[in-house]
Amino acid sequence: MASGASGCKASCRCMPAGSLAARSGHLEPFSFYPDNETHDPKLSSWVTSANHPHSDFPIQNLPFSVHFADDWPSIGVAIGDQILDLHRCAEAGLLNDLSPETVQTCGALTLNPLMALGPPHWSALRRRLSALLRAGAPQQAAVEPFLVPMQRAVLVTPASIGDYTDFYASVHHATNVGRLFRPDHPLLPNYKYVPIGYHGRASSIIVSGMNVCRPYGQSRAPDSETPVFGPSRSLDYELEVAFFAGPGNALGEPVPIARAEAHIFGLCLLNDWSARDIQAWEYQPLGPFLAKSFATTVSPWVVTMEALAPFRVPAFPRPAGDPQPLPYLDSPHDAAAGGIDLTLEVYLGSQKMRDTALAPMRLSRGNLRNLYWTPAQLLTHHTSNGCNLRPGDLLASGTVSGPSPEERGCLLELTNRGAEPIRLPTGEIRKFLEDGDEITFRGYCQRDGFARIGLGECRGTVAG
Repeated sequence: MASGASGCKASCRCMPAGSLAARSGHLEPFSFYPDNETHDPKLSSWVTSANHPHSDFPIQNLPFSVHFADDWPSIGVAIGDQILDLHRCAEAGLLNDLSPETVQTCGALTLNPLMALGPPHWSALRRRLSALLRAGAPQQAAVEPFLVPMQRAVLVTPASIGDYTDFYASVHHATNVGRLFRPDHPLLPNYKYVPIGYHGRASSIIVSGMNVCRPYGQSRAPDSETPVFGPSRSLDYELEVAFFAGPGNALGEPVPIARAEAHIFGLCLLNDWSARDIQAWEYQPLGPFLAKSFATTVSPWVVTMEALAPFRVPAFPRPAGDPQPLPYLDSPHDAAAGGIDLTLEVYLGSQKMRDTALAPMRLSRGNLRNLYWTPAQLLTHHTSNGCNLRPGDLLASGTVSGPSPEERGCLLELTNRGAEPIRLPTGEIRKFLEDGDEITFRGYCQRDGFARIGLGECRGTVAG
């Protein structure tokens, strides 16, 4: 994909990055998106597939993507089983009531320039697209030629990702994993004070649907004094949600938590593939390296924070005795509505299951509201030392697990490090992933009185 601060090549159809008002100092204190007419559950679309009650992409969602329909990448939004090509809409003058900056970003090769503009531009574009696509819109005949069937489109990574950070924000995951290695003291002393994260490898981020090659590396068996080099035999998935940074912050200028969500464009699903045997040997003293850097899969759809406004919930309730967040991570508004009620599911389908026409088996179902740290806290902490984020940077939650066994977000937890294998419908046994296994993540928000909002799928198959 494209490179550079704005995520664009010299041939990009958008304005130069320097003309984008992307610095945090130019933003006013930010309040969460209120419910507005774009969330109205009574809205329907003239794209009839968007009106199905189980559709991930009703008119109330309108997530962004980048697709190839012909020979050129274009920004689009999902509506039912179609993608609306925003470049062609802009060329036809259908977006002319928006600011020139917003219209220009709709012709970019990636979402980075749009991400850089900030919430007022994102909201104005969402309202315009909702008006164009709703039932009875007078522009239907003008818009209809710019729909691309999803089955015909090739979806690609939606942004040029300059940097990628993976956090460890689920206290249930941290406790479950810690218990496997430190039964008496599963959580390290810093966990409830500081959001833990590591710098991931942006170059190996791939889009949903691509195969994942089994990695090679060093590992050491428990009964051996020396390691060997070879393919991982403890390959795992990690169920995560990631968010894309919007407007950046200048080097040396932290983003206060009161403005953090003005710097978050939207969410996607993420699979942090992990080689547990390689990880166990290499991670001390500096943390994850080759066990994580071989592949990270993201879903192609970016669901905006505004689309998720009806599904905001209080931040994770800290048990009695837990420390309160330090002042720079503490906000009454974030405590009241910093969480997101997002259901997350994991499915596994083996090659044998596909050969016998068996549906994938659901391994777990959890919820993002169980994160100990909110997205705003993660972004604020990331910039608290003056680190500069740029539009399109990716910040991931870490494995999302819940309090019950059915909510565990990786095989390391589900199988108790392989001691309690999972039995598939074919009779196959899984401690960790085998060649041919396909892992699919799904995410969606549901609430009485509102339309269902889906994140689509994040899917990958293990290749030998």
